[in-house]
Amino acid sequence: MGKRIITQRRGRGTSTYRAHSFHFKGEVKHRPYDSLEKEGVIKGIVTDLIHCAGHSAVLANIYYENGENVFIFANQGLLTTQTISSGSTAEPKAGNTLPLKNIPLGTSVYNIEQNAGDGGKFVRAAGVSATIVAKTQDHVLVQLPSKKQKNFHENCRATIGVIAGTGRKEKPLVKAGNKFHAMKAKNKLYPKTSGVAMNAVDHPFGSGRGRHIGKPKTPPRNAPPGRNVGSLKAKRTGKKR
Repeated sequence: MGKRIITQRRGRGTSTYRAHSFHFKGEVKHRPYDSLEKEGVIKGIVTDLIHCAGHSAVLANIYYENGENVFIFANQGLLTTQTISSGSTAEPKAGNTLPLKNIPLGTSVYNIEQNAGDGGKFVRAAGVSATIVAKTQDHVLVQLPSKKQKNFHENCRATIGVIAGTGRKEKPLVKAGNKFHAMKAKNKLYPKTSGVAMNAVDHPFGSGRGRHIGKPKTPPRNAPPGRNVGSLKAKRTGKKR
């Protein structure tokens, strides 16, 4: 008798596939996009730099003039007790948050909003940054870390600089236990067993001589959870020629 494959067990939502969110320090986003930000600037002080299990980057706790406490991603070179600014009239320097329309071309930015006021959705991993490429009438073209370019509305905010933690992947994990706990903190399964290494009762790609799938890797469009594995809804397969 076989067992549920990984996609089925993940959908059931047991503790194996859940992240311990009570270890997370809090949500990381820009402060609310209010009149203070739209018409002027508000300043805050970096009270602490902290580690959060749910994020790869270092977090900075910011205490603003109006009493707000907000978590943001720390940029390279950020120090405790340093003053940062947020708003449309803020100075375009590292650590400050401004609308994209007020940031000079060629500037490195991170934590870019998809829609003005949503707090930041793009470029949030340790050591990464995006670059302001061009500006049009009401949009700003940004080159993302993947080298793809994306248009954002000019009122979407971003923080200037490069996120701290460059070289994070260069440090070896050394032990499988370290890898397990790092993956567990972010709701990732480790170790993973390849489907072709399983028995036929345990996975659609299992069994056979040697590690080969033995059937098309693209499943049927209406495949149930136990068969919906491989290249899902692939537009094309094979080597590009």
